[in-house]
Amino acid sequence: MAAVTSPESSQQARVYFQTPTGSTEETETPVRKQGRVTVKYDRKELRKRLNLEEWIIDQLTDLYDCEEEAIPELEIDVDELLDMENDVDRAARVKELLVDCYKPTEEFVAELLDRIRGMQKLSTPQKK
Repeated sequence: MAAVTSPESSQQARVYFQTPTGSTEETETPVRKQGRVTVKYDRKELRKRLNLEEWIIDQLTDLYDCEEEAIPELEIDVDELLDMENDVDRAARVKELLVDCYKPTEEFVAELLDRIRGMQKLSTPQKK
């Protein structure tokens, strides 16, 4: 089978598989099956990220004194925080997201910044 990339420019990369010429199905037109291209990431980094996200959810349920389903709509984007220049900017962004939390958030923010220190963004593939 030969892999041919789609000439269309779209948001997601697509790969089409065609039956090679010279096969026993020469009378039929080639069948195109659509597949998605995925990027491989370091499993250890993915595990760290998953553990961090679970910790964030646990902390938010404590801060908002509610169940996970009742946490207000907010998204703490770790990649966005990693893109920021320094911890002061990161802390300000997290505090901005937690503006409607009535409990003190300083300890949560400090622990979060400590946990993301040394993490890598997942939006770019890791090279071995």
